[in-house]
Amino acid sequence: MALRFIGIDPDTDRDHCPTVWADEEKQELLFQGWKPDAGTVADCEATSPANGSVPETEAIIRIPARMVPVIRKACDAIERGNPELR
Repeated sequence: MALRFIGIDPDTDRDHCPTVWADEEKQELLFQGWKPDAGTVADCEATSPANGSVPETEAIIRIPARMVPVIRKACDAIERGNPELR
């Protein structure tokens, strides 16, 4: 796996730190974030275009908006590795 650490929440306390990685081989982004409460999950499911529950193989996570630059950096890393995305 060509997994590359991209960055963490700039305001992290180092114990609870949303994190972003880029898997350049699979052309995927990986996120570590906070688990939402049941109400948030229900809201997401109710507004989902698929209009259903979150499958066992998927998860909803929270990432703070202040991480947008880190997420952009991860997107750039993936795009550089995939000429079709340029």
